[in-house]
Amino acid sequence: MAVYKLFPSQDATLYSAYPAMNTGLDAILEVKNEVTSSGDSPRVARSIIKFDQSEINNVVDNQITGSLNISASLKAYIAKATGIIMDTNLKIYAVSGSWNNGSGQYLDNEPVTNGCSWVYANFSGSRKWRTGGFPSNSTGSWVGSSNAGGANWFTTASGYAGLNEITGSQNFNLRSTKDLNTDVTNIVKMWYSSSKGLNSGLIDQENEGFLLRWDSDEEFNSSDAIQPWLKFYSVDTNTIYPPALEIKWRDFVYNTGSLEVIKTPDLYVSLDNNLGTFYSQSINNFRLNCRPEFPARTYKTSSLYTTNHALPSESYYAIKDLATNEYVVEFDNDFTQISCDATGSYFKVYMNGLEPERNYKILVKTNIAGNTIVLDEDYYFKVVNG
Repeated sequence: MAVYKLFPSQDATLYSAYPAMNTGLDAILEVKNEVTSSGDSPRVARSIIKFDQSEINNVVDNQITGSLNISASLKAYIAKATGIIMDTNLKIYAVSGSWNNGSGQYLDNEPVTNGCSWVYANFSGSRKWRTGGFPSNSTGSWVGSSNAGGANWFTTASGYAGLNEITGSQNFNLRSTKDLNTDVTNIVKMWYSSSKGLNSGLIDQENEGFLLRWDSDEEFNSSDAIQPWLKFYSVDTNTIYPPALEIKWRDFVYNTGSLEVIKTPDLYVSLDNNLGTFYSQSINNFRLNCRPEFPARTYKTSSLYTTNHALPSESYYAIKDLATNEYVVEFDNDFTQISCDATGSYFKVYMNGLEPERNYKILVKTNIAGNTIVLDEDYYFKVVNG
């Protein structure tokens, strides 16, 4: 498939109320603004998530063959949400400056300070997050403010990949989904271009991860009505919901050769080239054998039931987790369109973007004669550790 998922190399939450506390191995990432009854400054939490740049480069260089014609989304899955009773805007920035994951968890009995925190980038007593004298094109929480610390971030792409705007955002409200699914394409393009030195003369703006924080109107707001609090699963979760960087590109090719395109909504489709079990490093081309369910009678020397047809060009696939019935790859008109060659219809799946030791189901959607048809025919496969 032209959907490739990467999982974090490190992540942590930074808490203003615990300036030196590290949470690098906690199962939860938090973004919050908590108003206290004591009247003290609100307690703020920001999260940072990093993906390995070599893995991003591998996708662009070896799967998309060097093209930056991509779409990238940062995904994180909600564990608990409270306090979102009005429109609230979550901002996503590219972190400026390296940081260390650490091995702490939230409110350990023995506080762990061997990784990043609200004040320190690497460990307690090490380099602090800048609160002034910021390098070019970056900023942070300024000296003298109640929110001094909490990471640094880039404000512009500075022309990398021909871009300037790199801030991502997602709006939440009372009824909205609380999962994070935000476009970060420009940030990923900036990281790739900087890591490859594609824009000479520009200062390095390489990958140090994403920063998640509430908009400045919500952060450190002391109003009781503004206390948004999201808890996402981290990479250290024991669930199937770690954050993911989803990179998508269009690999659609449609050349039917001598195949006839099926024209009836009464169709039979079987999944071919399905081994049933795949290692997580596998890349597989699934093929779809397609024919009319009730072929028109005609005089032929071969069986009509063995004559393959092509699915229409407006055909797409999706993948669901069999146990939870949740989509892990959704139908997408641009990035999950089913290709075709002279043999038949097909699509490619990169198994390392799927959680191992899970069973999955493939669905197919097609448009025929004005009908939108979704085929759920028990096309199963499993991904295992290898």
